[in-house]
Amino acid sequence: MSRQSKAVQQLRQLLRDEKFIIMPCCYDSFSAILINQSGFGVTFMSGFGVSAVRLGMPDTGLISYGEMADQAQHICNVSKIPVICDGDTGYGNPVNIKRTVHGYIRAGAAGIMIEDQVNPKRCGHTTGKDVVDRDTALLRIKAAIEARNEARTNDEDIVIVARTDARAKFGLDEALFRAETFLNLGADIIFVEAPRSKKEMMKIGKLGGCQMANIVEQGTTPVLPPEELETIGYRIAAYPLTLLSAAACAMKKALACLKKGGRPDEILDFKELQSILGFPEYDKTFKRLSR
Repeated sequence: MSRQSKAVQQLRQLLRDEKFIIMPCCYDSFSAILINQSGFGVTFMSGFGVSAVRLGMPDTGLISYGEMADQAQHICNVSKIPVICDGDTGYGNPVNIKRTVHGYIRAGAAGIMIEDQVNPKRCGHTTGKDVVDRDTALLRIKAAIEARNEARTNDEDIVIVARTDARAKFGLDEALFRAETFLNLGADIIFVEAPRSKKEMMKIGKLGGCQMANIVEQGTTPVLPPEELETIGYRIAAYPLTLLSAAACAMKKALACLKKGGRPDEILDFKELQSILGFPEYDKTFKRLSR
């Protein structure tokens, strides 16, 4: 069994378990390592985060399929836990979407998220986003599910996360219809992006299936604690920007301190940093093989 197949099995077991899933999001190999070492069971590769650290540009559809697939491979190579990867709009028509799903499987992703925004898409908690019509949205998820089913004939698999941003343009009822239809088509996880109140979140939770909440600090959606999210029907809480924002905040403080000629107080011990990156294991292996 391949490493990717084992990751999918791990993810599916997590989804079957009754325990609520807290899912911090990574954006590069280092953030993925930290999430692994902190004891979480699954992570998500954030498109916002990848666009930020790889391009230094906003999440407005500027990053390509190739860049995202490459980043996914780097992250999956170091992760010992399943990684769900942002597949944006699938990067084209239904045939492109199928290629994207198969490409993410080869990269090692245990899951892929496909959404119904117009391409080029943008961060779901910013203004100016648009969504495709209902038929096109359903066709995208059908294509992703077909690719997943094709993979199963080769003893492979991938978890499909079906996202809708329809709340922003067509209202909550349309978003609920799309999410429920995605679920009926065979999506493994459904994700209604950017509800605007707890009341709306409660309506989403009643849809059933495996529901994911996207918790963006200072975003559109209320930041509810995991216990409350579970009570109203969610199974997963994703935190797409928490690590990126915390890292940026820490780096800005460190740079301000250095600019004044000082040294930052809150930094990792050098030995701890080496340990996180695997220097001790490297040295042991090198010593053993050099005898």
